[in-house]
Amino acid sequence: MLRRLFGGKRYWNTVLHLAVPIAIQNLLTSSFVLVDTLMVSQLGDVSLAAVGMAGQWSWLLNLTLFGFSSAASVFFSQYYGDKNIDGIKKTYGIVLAFLSIAVALFTMFGFLIPKSIISIFNRDVSVLDIGSRYLRIAVFSYPAIALNQIIGVLLRSTGRAKLPMYVSLVTTILNAFLDYGLIFGKFGLPALGIEGAAIATVISAWVGPLLILGVVIYEKNEVVCAPVGELLNFSRHDLKLFFTRAFPVIMNEVLWGFGTFTLNVIYSNMGYEYYAAMTILKTFDNIVFAFFVGLNNSCCIMVGQEIGGGKIKMGIKDARRFVLLVPLLACVASVLIVVFRGGLIGIFNTAGTITQLTLDTAYAIMAVYAMAFPLRNFLYVVITGVFRSGGDTKTGLKYDLFCLWMFGVGVALISAYVLRLPFVWVYALSLIFEDWPKTVLCIRHFFSKKWIMPVTETGKEALLEYKKEQNKIA
Repeated sequence: MLRRLFGGKRYWNTVLHLAVPIAIQNLLTSSFVLVDTLMVSQLGDVSLAAVGMAGQWSWLLNLTLFGFSSAASVFFSQYYGDKNIDGIKKTYGIVLAFLSIAVALFTMFGFLIPKSIISIFNRDVSVLDIGSRYLRIAVFSYPAIALNQIIGVLLRSTGRAKLPMYVSLVTTILNAFLDYGLIFGKFGLPALGIEGAAIATVISAWVGPLLILGVVIYEKNEVVCAPVGELLNFSRHDLKLFFTRAFPVIMNEVLWGFGTFTLNVIYSNMGYEYYAAMTILKTFDNIVFAFFVGLNNSCCIMVGQEIGGGKIKMGIKDARRFVLLVPLLACVASVLIVVFRGGLIGIFNTAGTITQLTLDTAYAIMAVYAMAFPLRNFLYVVITGVFRSGGDTKTGLKYDLFCLWMFGVGVALISAYVLRLPFVWVYALSLIFEDWPKTVLCIRHFFSKKWIMPVTETGKEALLEYKKEQNKIA
């Protein structure tokens, strides 16, 4: 029974081969953020909140990057399953070209009008000053972050999941060293405070893609190191094919990001202490979520390669296994979060600089977060891991945006500014009203199998045969 539900040796070998390096890489990347947050928390909750608010600008960029790279992974994995290297190169070139424009815009606005960006969240003079000083420097890490993201997705989708993991280990250690040195003036470095944290982020961010490029150039990787002419040798047909599938994913991430951005504006305007608590929560969210990102990526790669390679039945079976496995493991994580949340939150107040209101709020919302965690991970894997890898990039857009904007944001606004409920209730209600309707919709769509939409000719032909077979059985 368990073997039928969770698969045999083939399934687990593939999952572990893909998920473990990706999970470790994301854990290291999250540790990168954790170190920043821990160091900055020693400067007080005003600095902690200000950096958290500045980080929302880079978070919006990351959602744009994730939108492009997530859409690209659909093509990378299906093309790789069909052994279409030329298709992979063209997709890689398209993504690089359009990401360059997005990164340039985010960097320019973050550098020129940092105070205007921070003021969206809070207008406290000290918050504006600290946040803008941090953001004006941190924006120079954006091009490096974009390169690291898309090259990492390409390598993972083509069977090279370990290289990004090793590079993340180096950059995380470097970031910790530079953070401690440049914030507090250790190791012979100047004490630059909040600017030191930003400089450490920029330097560490650039080391990542430079190391990866150095390795793939040495190995003469035929895709990552392909000549510019080959990467940009895409036609209008290639662009149309890519954006037909990619545009819903990109809009999904960007508009979902603006919805979450709006929620954060609501939370932050209820008081910077509350947003400092949210910054603590998000730091641990990144750490815990890292493991599930690994599972989700392995789901996306496995199901995408199987659908693209014409193995429709295998793709469906593996999708079912991930949809069952992920929330079960998330339940275990939820219990651990509730049990250990007090000690975890206390790490941020080792210097005694965080107010009791911030600590109490963080303690309460972490319990709410833990209870919502299994459902959120189910939604994450079914939308980004299953639907997208199968080629269905529109359903997630409809479900995410409808439930977030109609229910999540709407309920938060009413509960915060009309009913004037306590912060913890506002946070809890927004999660409940966003997640439950979306869960019902996703379950129905998953079992309909309408998410199977191959982009390769091999996959399309196999899907037709599968449908004929199912019609005979019916």
